[in-house]
Amino acid sequence: MKINVNIAVVGLGQVGIYLLNELNIKKKEIEIKTGKKINVVALSARSISKKRRFKVNKKIFFKNPLEIFDKIKVDILFEAIGLSDGISKKVVETALKNKIHVVTPNKALISKHGDYLAKLAEDNKVNLEFEASVAGGIPILRTIKEGLATNKISKVYGILNGTSNYILSEMENLSDSFTNVLKKAQKLGYAEPGNPKLDLNGFDAFAKVRILSSLAFNTKISKHKCLMEGIEKIELKDIEIANQLNLRIKLLGISELINNQLFETVHPCLVKKNSYIGNVGGVMNAVILDGKPVGETILQGEGAGPGPTSSSLLSDLFSILRGNIKKPFGISNNKRKVIKCYNVDNYSNSFYLRFEVKDKPGVLSTITNRLAKYRISVKRLIQTPEKKNNKATIVIITHKTNELNFMNCLSIFKKNKNILKYPTFIRIYN
Repeated sequence: MKINVNIAVVGLGQVGIYLLNELNIKKKEIEIKTGKKINVVALSARSISKKRRFKVNKKIFFKNPLEIFDKIKVDILFEAIGLSDGISKKVVETALKNKIHVVTPNKALISKHGDYLAKLAEDNKVNLEFEASVAGGIPILRTIKEGLATNKISKVYGILNGTSNYILSEMENLSDSFTNVLKKAQKLGYAEPGNPKLDLNGFDAFAKVRILSSLAFNTKISKHKCLMEGIEKIELKDIEIANQLNLRIKLLGISELINNQLFETVHPCLVKKNSYIGNVGGVMNAVILDGKPVGETILQGEGAGPGPTSSSLLSDLFSILRGNIKKPFGISNNKRKVIKCYNVDNYSNSFYLRFEVKDKPGVLSTITNRLAKYRISVKRLIQTPEKKNNKATIVIITHKTNELNFMNCLSIFKKNKNILKYPTFIRIYN
């Protein structure tokens, strides 16, 4: 006799509606592989009348998702609303308290409230699964929790946002502007049509970094303010200059232990074209882990779109259906430690600097003298005059210096009338 498992899906946006369709298509396959018969018994979204790719069963629709818990028996709940607080948190919290397993791709929620929700899941002996919250279809969290469980991981980094990676790749491939490529990404469903800000400003990738850190280093989720920059300021000109230097711009998320302190950051980086990370294009994500005794491990796959996300959601579902009750972060919540934050002012890099200046004597020496005053040495300098407009572009590649020193050095360039705008700078990742 087959065991019936009741499922609720809350949030019917791109991911939720795609998942719902996959659950319908794969019912028999799931039954064969797990011995469990799944039934979708409840659906919830802000509006039932919204135009969607797949039809919604009105008979099981709840406008208020919290009513589901009072009116119907649910065994597993998928939360795909995507908020860090509010109804997303309330739905997940209520489900766990009612001993209902939860599966979610919501990185904003997990990165903010993961510790609290993980404890709730442990106390109620149910699963809180969030594989889909990081790197789309790549099974990175399960790899850390299970495949690399006996390794001591010292660093995790990579491309964690498919939308940003697609935009940077297409700007280079098409020699097109940020604005035009963003519109294309929105049409293809790789970027939110309304407000894609969280993908572009680094927040999405940073939420994923915090989840990865917690799993890789067995720590509580960090609450420290850290360096976070997105790709909004990257211009086609920077991509073209990088190409001349045999470099490529990538938005990287980095988490590592430095002197037993946690360092987390997200920002654009210049990487070598012939490096592994430099050749991860389009909507692809790639995560690289350094561990002992395994060495370097690389996982790569699609990171944007409902298909890869649904793949990870279904993987979590299979784990629950097979009876695997697991700790959400791999180890018991009370064994996860709080770790001190590494001072970002000490973060050391070489920098790419681009100045747009008036083409007149003394401007270049003003810039190089300022760098020299802060003991920032020049590794390479390119000056390109634009005689028509009496302007010039000056590009400087520096030797390594720390973050605080570099920012202090740049501050004076805001006030110089011969420097036409605050310089563009990008860190160089070695």
